[in-house]
Amino acid sequence: MRLILQKTSLRYIFAANVVSMLGSGMNSAAVGWYLLEATHSETALGTLAVVQTIPAMLMLPFTGVIIDREDRRRLVMMLDAARALIILAVAMLAFRGQARVWELYLMATLVAAGFWMFWPTITALIRELTPDSEFVQANTFLLAGVQGGWLMAGAVVGFLYEHLGLGGVLVIDFSTYVFSFLCYLLVRKGKHVVPRPAELCADILAAENQAQRFWREMKEGVAFLRSHRSVIFLGASWALFLGAMATGSVVTPSLSDRVFHAGATGYGWLNMGWGVGAFLSALYAPRLIAHAGGRRSIGISMGVLAVSMMLAPYSLFLAAAVVLYGVMGSGRGVSGIAMNTSLMELVPNHFMGRVQNIFYFFGTALQVVLAIVVGTAAHNVSLAMGYGIIGLVYGLGFLSSSWPSAETRAVAAQSAE
Repeated sequence: MRLILQKTSLRYIFAANVVSMLGSGMNSAAVGWYLLEATHSETALGTLAVVQTIPAMLMLPFTGVIIDREDRRRLVMMLDAARALIILAVAMLAFRGQARVWELYLMATLVAAGFWMFWPTITALIRELTPDSEFVQANTFLLAGVQGGWLMAGAVVGFLYEHLGLGGVLVIDFSTYVFSFLCYLLVRKGKHVVPRPAELCADILAAENQAQRFWREMKEGVAFLRSHRSVIFLGASWALFLGAMATGSVVTPSLSDRVFHAGATGYGWLNMGWGVGAFLSALYAPRLIAHAGGRRSIGISMGVLAVSMMLAPYSLFLAAAVVLYGVMGSGRGVSGIAMNTSLMELVPNHFMGRVQNIFYFFGTALQVVLAIVVGTAAHNVSLAMGYGIIGLVYGLGFLSSSWPSAETRAVAAQSAE
């Protein structure tokens, strides 16, 4: 852990993520609540989740090659700058009272396009800058920063929204992107590209044009997965985890509004519960992973998420639901740290972008289906049905993470040698 704190570049990255996620968390909560107020329909929230996945479905098959080929720090800076300008434009419309639902959908789509390229890029950048023995600690700091931002967002967004409105919240989000951009500017100087093993002779490389090289590099990522079954099972757990976690935003506003009649303030408390649990998980996740192993830790946390999600709509009081959301946030924290660490241990640095993007592609495809199904079930059948569907997906993640444990241990032991 001391090695992590001594690296100035990683300190800037962690600081950027704390502040950036504060803004993103407030943005997500404010937009979701605004849509629920404007439409009074969980279907609209499901539509929001769907439009946020459209760019991912189009981009993820191709952006992994870019992440592995280009300077990852510069990519992150470009993504931060683009998203900041988009959010500022919509904030100005909101201040004038001219923001419409379709414009919020468009903003969500464009910002999500940046996010789905940002997250695998930042994970690959941390993999690039972190010593091999410090993967767990680096991922713990990353998640602590991310969830610390969400924690602060959850604690204040419900209260600030009632005073500042959508426009004020979006301006805060814009300012956090500016801060993040400046932090990444200070991470290092110059252009840095990850070196690759010399697998092809110079004359073959010289004979390829850019299109041929691009498709060859995409096929290399697929070939790597085909030859590593343990990574495929890890990816299945990751995809199920991403799909279920993202769909939680479809039902959470309605839990506050329809069950507890607590409005935006109750929504803020639920988000805060999730953030507190996720942040606190950083205190014990490294010990759990060291004791139980990455795969078993993923299984335990997925099981906790499944049970807690199914119980949440039956909470008698808002305080009980906040506690359950804290437990779910804790499970999310352990899962995220264990999955990122396992990925860094099993995947070479020059494959990180391509392998991650394959997982994200299937996770976002699942999110599209879940958003429609959960939104429709929650609106037309019952809110408990929506929560139950998400809990079932976490349950499948539990099974996927538990299935190949023997092979995963063998791969990990071989890597250690």
